[in-house]
Amino acid sequence: MRIVADKDIPYVTEAFADIGAVTLVNGRGLSRAEIVDADILLVRSVTQVTSGLIAGTKLRFIASATSGIEHIDVSYLKTHGIGFAYAPGSNARSVAQYVVAAMISFAGRKKLRERTLGIIGVGNVGSLVHLYAESLGMRCVLNDPPKFRETNDVRYRPVGEVLEDSDIVTLHVPLEKQGRDPTFHLVNDYFLKQMRPGAVLINTSRGRVVDEAGLKNIRDKPGGLIIDVWDNEPRFDTELCGMADIATPHIAGYSYDGKVQGTLMIHRAACLFFKIKPQWDPEVLLSEPAGLIETAGVADPVAHAVLKAYPLMRDDEAMRVIAVKNIDKRGQKFDALRAHYPKRLEFAHYPVRCSNLQVSDAVVIKKLGFSTLQ
Repeated sequence: MRIVADKDIPYVTEAFADIGAVTLVNGRGLSRAEIVDADILLVRSVTQVTSGLIAGTKLRFIASATSGIEHIDVSYLKTHGIGFAYAPGSNARSVAQYVVAAMISFAGRKKLRERTLGIIGVGNVGSLVHLYAESLGMRCVLNDPPKFRETNDVRYRPVGEVLEDSDIVTLHVPLEKQGRDPTFHLVNDYFLKQMRPGAVLINTSRGRVVDEAGLKNIRDKPGGLIIDVWDNEPRFDTELCGMADIATPHIAGYSYDGKVQGTLMIHRAACLFFKIKPQWDPEVLLSEPAGLIETAGVADPVAHAVLKAYPLMRDDEAMRVIAVKNIDKRGQKFDALRAHYPKRLEFAHYPVRCSNLQVSDAVVIKKLGFSTLQ
């Protein structure tokens, strides 16, 4: 079989070698001519898979190595008998760890113990953010209308109540323009006015969940802005970037682990669809050890471990360079940051020496997913 794949899907050639011959392409500029004779198409979120792109091709199976599917015309695939798969939850830990690193970078770990975190969307990512935040001593309030309807659990509160009660609000919703729970421009003027004065807003979901023009123009702006996703990617709004306290180029979910898991999930799905026994096993890749983190003499061992494993502000600095020095080429540079993103291992790869720590700090470090040494 002939497979066309985005060149930035890690290990895609090795993974899919047991299914067919892989041709690598630029996913952002994918053309119909490149896929007209392909059997399988593998993409990321930068490729809009529309009927115009795939109609009249020989495609039998399409997969996206992403946790979202708003870039895929799923209804067209269903009506034309084209198999489809994606990778929900593959990068959930990566995004949740980004949120932890961002909150610590912005507020400091000790202040987080005094704050309430509002989590909008409690799915794969939001549920992990909830777990991590509580381990940091934060109080969490939750909003997830579909889960409330399913469970009638009073923990899932109306969005207005969550906003009024939260010092930090973090978004973990899919992008939905229609349906019972639309999220397109969920963060609008009304949403922002309901937020507690001085509250911080974090968006790692999708750029169009936020009305960026409204956010820039509102009189009472949030007390802090942490933005990883942008409305007009890759040509992000440089003015909004300048307003943000932390700005990054859509890399919250870009841990090495999350990327490999995404490839693994779509590979397994393709093997199942074509009834092929999978041969590729990335276990060795996912068990790579990282350097020991020492905490002796450190004022805040938890913050030290988190920011040693993920020095988030490096990503912010790279984004600022584009916004200030490469405005005219910001789309190209934004994509380049993502394409050449350095290997970021998740917390589980890092052993942390806890022999001199208070028991409470050692417990928090372990709950955040680090391995611990005495």
